[in-house]
Amino acid sequence: MNEIALIFRALLRNKVGAILISLQIALTLTIMVNAVFMMQERHAQMQRPSGLDEANLFYLSNTIFATDYNQEVALRDDLELLRNTPGVVDAIQINAIPLSGGGWSMGLQTEPGENQSSAGVAVYMVDDHAIHTLGLELLSGENFAETDIQWRESGTTRWPAKTIVTQAMAKELYPDDWQSALGKTVYISQTQPIQIIGIVRALQAPWNGWNGVERSMLVPYQMETSNSRYMIRTEPGRRDELMPIIEKALAQSNKGRIIRGLRTMEETRERSYRGHNAVNKILTTVVFTLTLITGFGIVGLAMFSINRRTKQIGTRRALGASRSQIMGYFLIENLMITTLGVVIGSAGAIGLNIWLVNTFTLSPINPVLVVIGIACIYLVGLLAVLYPARKAANISPAIATRTA
Repeated sequence: MNEIALIFRALLRNKVGAILISLQIALTLTIMVNAVFMMQERHAQMQRPSGLDEANLFYLSNTIFATDYNQEVALRDDLELLRNTPGVVDAIQINAIPLSGGGWSMGLQTEPGENQSSAGVAVYMVDDHAIHTLGLELLSGENFAETDIQWRESGTTRWPAKTIVTQAMAKELYPDDWQSALGKTVYISQTQPIQIIGIVRALQAPWNGWNGVERSMLVPYQMETSNSRYMIRTEPGRRDELMPIIEKALAQSNKGRIIRGLRTMEETRERSYRGHNAVNKILTTVVFTLTLITGFGIVGLAMFSINRRTKQIGTRRALGASRSQIMGYFLIENLMITTLGVVIGSAGAIGLNIWLVNTFTLSPINPVLVVIGIACIYLVGLLAVLYPARKAANISPAIATRTA
């Protein structure tokens, strides 16, 4: 206890350096904890299952330029060609690609009327092959029948009578019992009734940053459009082999359009989360750099303290202080400085997280992360002070007589 009091008084006499290092430690802890928290949030987002058989899916764009192009007949021929290609499991026309960044959204509500609350939902226009093509898991209900599929002409504002929604969408509409959504009639465009005939486990929306990314619906439409997309599912391991074959077959089958934009779902996921990966790398670099600077700061303060007190240390050694006692002195001194920084930094980390939660609607930080951050800071402080402490312990007792 006397040793701690002695160290404390010594710090008070030279408090500027100690306070600066404590503030540096506090800043590092504040940023470290919240940066790791943000990285965890982004990593969790990137790990969300899309609901698709991503490893075996690719898609392409069918851009029409011919003026005498019969879209309905051409679509039927294209799908027949795709579905009969050896190695292809199934294929569909689809209006949007999950995680691609571009798509169609609407609102669903449980009661009709302009003043009723609605929940946003991503809309995928597909036919009765969609569940099989995308690899979706049907939890309850049934798939579309072939007779449910309608031809959607450009400019149509009417919606079909049936839909299949994701489990997340069912929970949003009926939070007390999502399974009760099956068979219910909900309303799209405020007043148009549409019956939920099936619920799939997952199908992500095109927008990964949307808080309703898990809320999607399938509607039984084939579309009249000059720029449609085909989604193709292949047998396992044959995707890359079949992509150029299918591109060539479609291009040769009809000269009134251009086949372009071949892309796999795995590539689309990577592109979708490229920004998340970049931010995580930046945050990792910031945390590493700050920790390194803090470590060097602790080393510098300790070395400065030792150089100023070389004669005092030599005198203590001459009076019988052991090397371990000298090392212990500087370890305890560092522990006190670090503890002050940890106290300030913990408050700063929690305060910054509260601001982030309120500003960006993030989830609150896990207290365990703060504890881990504190442990890391203490470890950095210990490792940083070991070399200066060992150097101080090696000062010869004779230095007390040789130093002016």
